[in-house]
Amino acid sequence: MVVFAYEHRESSRPKRCLRFVRKFAITPIEVLKPHEDVDPHRLSSLTREIGSDGVLKRPIVADHRTNVVLDGHHRLQALKLLGCRLIPVIYVDYRDSRIIVKTYRESIELTKDMIVEAGLKGHLFPPKTSKHMVLKGSDLTHISEFEKPVHIPLSRLRKPIR
Repeated sequence: MVVFAYEHRESSRPKRCLRFVRKFAITPIEVLKPHEDVDPHRLSSLTREIGSDGVLKRPIVADHRTNVVLDGHHRLQALKLLGCRLIPVIYVDYRDSRIIVKTYRESIELTKDMIVEAGLKGHLFPPKTSKHMVLKGSDLTHISEFEKPVHIPLSRLRKPIR
């Protein structure tokens, strides 16, 4: 269920690298599936910051087929703690070859299939295990660079789902 969605069309995509973006949506929190756990200290700090600001500044990123969260686990959990029912999501085509999964941990080898499986089965990786990068030409850019500011009031995200 999506409460609000903006579909990306070819004509609205000025840059070739954005073709992996499928839509922007205000989505019920409960449909999203994290693949990583969160750091309690970072979560506490971020929850206080978002609560104090009264707005969510950036959306999260998730796969449009599975609802597996790719970036924004701490924001997702912070909104849950703040009583929000909705969250802004940039949905991407995780199968797109321009999206590449890397790891912050040298001891772990990750694949996209492993990320999706962890999210679908609820077997979470430790905090900050994965980082999702986007291939732009010959450069890699963190996927968070595509999270444009939204500044949505928490009061709007706490509203009941119709």
